[in-house]
Amino acid sequence: MKRNLTYNYVEKYLTEIQSKGRYSVTLDELKSRFDISEKAILQKIFRLKNKNQLAQVRKEFYVIIPPQYSNRGMVPPTLFINDMMDFLNRKYYVGLFSAAALHGAGHQQPMEFQLMTQRPALRKINNQKLAISFFTKNEWEQNQIIEKKTEVGYLNVSSPELTAFDLVQYHKRIGGLNRILPILEELTERIKPSFLLKTAKTQKKPNVQRLGFLLDKLESEKLSSSLIGFMSQSSKELPLSLAHKKRTGRKNEKWKIIENTILDF
Repeated sequence: MKRNLTYNYVEKYLTEIQSKGRYSVTLDELKSRFDISEKAILQKIFRLKNKNQLAQVRKEFYVIIPPQYSNRGMVPPTLFINDMMDFLNRKYYVGLFSAAALHGAGHQQPMEFQLMTQRPALRKINNQKLAISFFTKNEWEQNQIIEKKTEVGYLNVSSPELTAFDLVQYHKRIGGLNRILPILEELTERIKPSFLLKTAKTQKKPNVQRLGFLLDKLESEKLSSSLIGFMSQSSKELPLSLAHKKRTGRKNEKWKIIENTILDF
C-alpha cells in the first residue's frame, strides 16, 4: 500500500516543484523522496515521458514540462540551465549568440543554446526538442560575468564586452565572420569602452586585433580606439578569418590584419 500511495504522488511532487519556481528534477532526488525501488521510479519516469510531462536532458537529469509547453515537449533552456550545470558540478556562463540575445542583440533567438564551460568538454545535446552546444576555455574572470534574472532565478551570462571577444574567438565554429557581424553591430550599443579595455587585458592578442579591426569596419571608433593601445611594432600579422584557408589579401597596417575574406555589410 505504501508503495502505491507514494508511486501515485510523483506527479504531485513535480507540481510542487514547479510551484516553487523549478523546472527540473534528478533521479537521486526522486529516489530520496520516495520509498520505492529505482526500477519503479524509472518506470514512472518512462510513463511521464510518454505523456510529455517529463523530458530527459542528461542522464538522471529531467525537465518538467508544464501544460503550456506540452506541444513543444520542452521548456526554454533559461528555465533549467542553472540547475543542470549545478547537477553536473560545472562552472558555466551563457555565451556567444545566446548571450547576445539575452543582451537584446539579434532579431531572433538562436537555433541552439550556447554555453561556455571549462574542460573537459561536454557532449552536445541535439534532438528534435533541444539543441545545446558547449564551448570550452581554460578560465575567465568572474567580473566579466553578469547575473541575468529569469522567472526561476539567475543565469550566468557573459558581459557584452566578453560576448564580443567570444564571438570573434569562436567565429569559425559558429558560422564565420559574416554571421557574427550583424550581432556584433547591435552589441556595440551595449558595450562600454572602459569595460572593453579591461576585458581586452585578459584576452589573447589576436582576438583583440580582429575585434579592433571589425569595430573600425562597423564605424565604432570610440570602441576600437580603446583597443589600439594593444598594438605595437612587434605585433604579428594575422589573417582576419580562421574559417578560410587563404592567408593572403589586402593588409590593414593599423591592426596588422590580412583581409583574407570579404565582409558583408
